[in-house]
Amino acid sequence: MNTHDVLVVGGSGVDTTAYVPALPLPYADTYAVPPVIDRIGNTGAGVALGCAALGLRVKFVDLIGDDPQGALIRRALGAVDCSYGEAVAGTRRSVLLVGPDGRRTSLFDPRVTPGERLPAGLYRDVRPRHAHVSITDFSRHVYPDLDGVPISTDLHDWDGVNPHHEDFAYQSDLVFLSATALGDPEEVMRRILAKGKAGTVVCTRGADGCLVLTRGGAVRAYPAEPLPGPVADTNGAGDAFVSGFLYGRLNGRSLDACVRLGAMAGAHACTVPGTHEAPITSLP
Repeated sequence: MNTHDVLVVGGSGVDTTAYVPALPLPYADTYAVPPVIDRIGNTGAGVALGCAALGLRVKFVDLIGDDPQGALIRRALGAVDCSYGEAVAGTRRSVLLVGPDGRRTSLFDPRVTPGERLPAGLYRDVRPRHAHVSITDFSRHVYPDLDGVPISTDLHDWDGVNPHHEDFAYQSDLVFLSATALGDPEEVMRRILAKGKAGTVVCTRGADGCLVLTRGGAVRAYPAEPLPGPVADTNGAGDAFVSGFLYGRLNGRSLDACVRLGAMAGAHACTVPGTHEAPITSLP
């Protein structure tokens, strides 16, 4: 019997957000900005919170520091079933510069410790229907322990070349990525299918919607969903898309429906300040 719907592995952190007058930000010695805010951030936390908000049973496991940022993560994820090991180098952090149009530039501090591993005891007794593996370095080592469990991952702004992402790209059954750094998204999507085990690859394109490729099929383009309100902050929209898509998949919805649910969740996220402050709680 399954204990959880989704196991999310790795990828929590703290986002320090500064709202700036323009991006790119022209050089100046000082800018006066609205209040700078520390919030829960990073991809795994976003997927965990997004799935939980939609009523899925979520287990989240990660390494975080024994520091104020780690304490913030524990508080923010307090309603989710979580287990943590200690990150020797401290909690991952990002500084987000957000422009007036909601676009952002992220300065990411991964706090990597070479050879660090996620203790198997954190997830050994978890029997999920699905696992989502974040691209934190230690997460690549959990794949053998998840044999038989459908796995997804998000490669984010992979350029199709960086070897860091390859274990995740080629060992996951469902792969999400962004078109941001891809010259030829279709070529990379087809390569993921050819070299890996994935049956579906979803490439998000922001306001231009997404591309979807299934094994043996042709690339299909889907539109973005209309925003339910004015743009506040695009941070976390990709993680919200993943959450909505997984919600549909775990409820037996068609691929077309999963894409639409993901797009609806992503559109909602663009209208909410912060990265994962108020995920969508209901989808059709």
